[in-house]
Amino acid sequence: MRNHLLSMSTLYEDDLAAWAEDQARALRAAARAKLNTPVAVDWENLAEEIEQLARSERRELASRLFRLLTHLAKWRWQPRRRSRSWRATIGEQRRELARLLADSPSLRSILPETVARAWADARGQAADATGLPLATFPETCPFTPEAALDPDFWPEAD
Repeated sequence: MRNHLLSMSTLYEDDLAAWAEDQARALRAAARAKLNTPVAVDWENLAEEIEQLARSERRELASRLFRLLTHLAKWRWQPRRRSRSWRATIGEQRRELARLLADSPSLRSILPETVARAWADARGQAADATGLPLATFPETCPFTPEAALDPDFWPEAD
């Protein structure tokens, strides 16, 4: 039991999203087992709340990718309007995404699909913000997750 507790503690420190998902599964198993405790525990709702931590991490990933991809698209397709503000937003999103992925490395496994979903919204936002036709922005994200997160990557216009 001690080693299991140490590994859970380590997982909590190393990957918050994975820890939350594991703990939610464990709480649901405790609910199914009708585990006795000195005080009544609402296992299902407790599991739901813990699971919410993992969902929150995934939502933050999607939100930050949306904002980053929107600004990368504006940077790429509207080079004459590039500003320090756009550069700052791109830098901020990259730094926060790096922090999020360091706190929850398991989120890296969903990066490609999350980038694809975020791009679907980001291209529409970029079209609205720039006044360019939606067709200007490809349907498939032109930036790999690695490039988008790379602090040295700045997309150039054709």
